[in-house]
Amino acid sequence: MPRPVRRLVTGHDSNGRSVFIEDGPAPDALPSLATPKLISTLIWRTTTSPASYDGNEDMAPAGLRVPTAPQQRGGTVFRVSDIPPDSELGDLSQVDMGRHGVHVSAEGRKRHVMFHTTDTVDYAIVLEGEIWAVMDDEERLMKQGDVLVQRGTGHAWSNRTDKPCRMAFILIDAEPKR
Repeated sequence: MPRPVRRLVTGHDSNGRSVFIEDGPAPDALPSLATPKLISTLIWRTTTSPASYDGNEDMAPAGLRVPTAPQQRGGTVFRVSDIPPDSELGDLSQVDMGRHGVHVSAEGRKRHVMFHTTDTVDYAIVLEGEIWAVMDDEERLMKQGDVLVQRGTGHAWSNRTDKPCRMAFILIDAEPKR
């Protein structure tokens, strides 16, 4: 299992003063349904836009499995993922990635077995390691500190090293392509 992600969450006390309501490991680091070697830690999610900060409900409690895309109009998902080397993915040719809230095509899967499209704008930040951002016809190496703004494009993450790559993903609901 990867190193836990420390999650601090703020809120308001009964007098309306700012307080920390959470400080500790995020409740779950769950293996992907597509491949158990890919571990994602849900940090937070919202279900509306604008988001509400009323109350102190944990929007990412233990056991909550959120598909890749937010699944709510106006929703967001924030997760940290530990992406294994491609050599450790195993045979994913029969995995139904569509059930994970993504769009797939046979052509895209020929490019990379994890190639997909989401109806989201994503901010993808490399926290540790390096990874290749794979598009339809191009690819670019991303290293620690690099950020990709993914705008509803077909893409995959290809880890061609021998170590996991830790990334932060913020996914924001977007209008589906027409």
